[in-house]
Amino acid sequence: MKFLIDQIFLIGIAVLSGGALLWPVLTQRGKKASPQEVTLLINRTKAAIVDVRDAAAFTAGHLPDAKNIPSGELANRTGELEKFKNRTIVVVCQQGSRAFGAAKTLEKAGYENVVVLEGGQAAWETAGLPLAK
Repeated sequence: MKFLIDQIFLIGIAVLSGGALLWPVLTQRGKKASPQEVTLLINRTKAAIVDVRDAAAFTAGHLPDAKNIPSGELANRTGELEKFKNRTIVVVCQQGSRAFGAAKTLEKAGYENVVVLEGGQAAWETAGLPLAK
């Protein structure tokens, strides 16, 4: 007990730094799917793909049949996805982190079935799945 009292400052720093490391993982809410699961969604449910990267990255290579709406423009352009309202929408970015914010934007706009590609475009390429250019 004396040790804990003597080292309370160091214990507090350790707990605080551990919490800071876990915070990003704990705040990522929403549905996510691996590249293989996304492939099944595309093939079985005709899921729509929204790529939220900038136009240059999209042109360099993207998932087949993906629609490019950069994340900064998504809030103003959700109407372009109206015809996909009853389908699953897969949101893709480069590494998978920006897509969660875009998915939240879509959910606020009334899209109920929004999924994020876990690991983003990089995970898709690592899995050896096809790209369109």
